[in-house]
Order: sequence, then C-alpha cells, then structure tokens
Amino acid sequence: MSEGVRNDPLHGVTLAAILAALVEHYGWETLGRMLDIRCFTHDPSIASSLKFLRRTPWARSRVEEIYLSMLRDRPRPLRFGKKAD
Repeated sequence: MSEGVRNDPLHGVTLAAILAALVEHYGWETLGRMLDIRCFTHDPSIASSLKFLRRTPWARSRVEEIYLSMLRDRPRPLRFGKKAD
C-alpha cells in the first residue's frame, strides 16, 4: 500500500458514509448552516443530497472538508499496547 493511500482519511470511505456521519454528528439544520445548499435546507434526505453532491464537485469537496474537520475535532480513543495475534 502506498504512503499516500495510507495517510488519506477519505480512502475507502463512500460519499454515503461521509454524509451519514455528518448528519449523525451535526444534523441537517447545522449542515444547512455550514453549507447553504438546498438539499440540506429544504426537505433534506440522504438520497437527494447524494444525487446533488455527485453532480457538483465544489459541493462534494466542501462536504469532504467538513468531514475531515469533524474527524480532526473528535477525541481519539486511548490505545494500550498492540492486539494479540
């Protein structure tokens, strides 16, 4: 596995999973304030948001930025040693 892929937190994460995590964490109302797009502010749903985000690169990019920011702000769990084989 290349170094770039290993360090990319978006690698292997679908847009649907990103959106679901953001909705769970922030809720539609807060997402609508963070990114004022109609699919977040008027009758929001995962399906309509995915349809819009897949067609609109600037909006998808912004959603990915919000997701990465959310990941950075979350407290990390403590790790004690390695898992046993």
